[in-house]
Amino acid sequence: MDPIFIYTMKVRDYECDTQGHVNNANYQHYFEVTRHEFLEKVGLNFYQLHKQGIDAVVSRVEIRYKVPLIGMDRFICTVSRLERVGLKYIFHQEIVRQSDNVLCARAKIEVVNLVNGKLSQPEVFDEAFKEYI
Repeated sequence: MDPIFIYTMKVRDYECDTQGHVNNANYQHYFEVTRHEFLEKVGLNFYQLHKQGIDAVVSRVEIRYKVPLIGMDRFICTVSRLERVGLKYIFHQEIVRQSDNVLCARAKIEVVNLVNGKLSQPEVFDEAFKEYI
């Protein structure tokens, strides 16, 4: 199945550890950047939503590391699938190195919606994501 969203990035040297691999925490940054870009694609601006009192916040992250990225690698980060379970959205994401199409990391990231600080139905997201669920 083709991903529903693809975003291309490149590893920057300062994201690597002393072993020359991308530090594990940076994968979470890559996944987050991709989710924010996906929101832009569906017409939602993270900052504008916040100004309206609507915040999508991560409630759980599960990352499986497969093959390390290294400095200057180009890669794609995807939203491969999106599902709605109760009050949360679950983003299934992958990072794939472009030079050899190798899967480097896979994530399952759960996001909930707060309206004025209270857990709420993600109605604005339901509307924006309707063609992807």
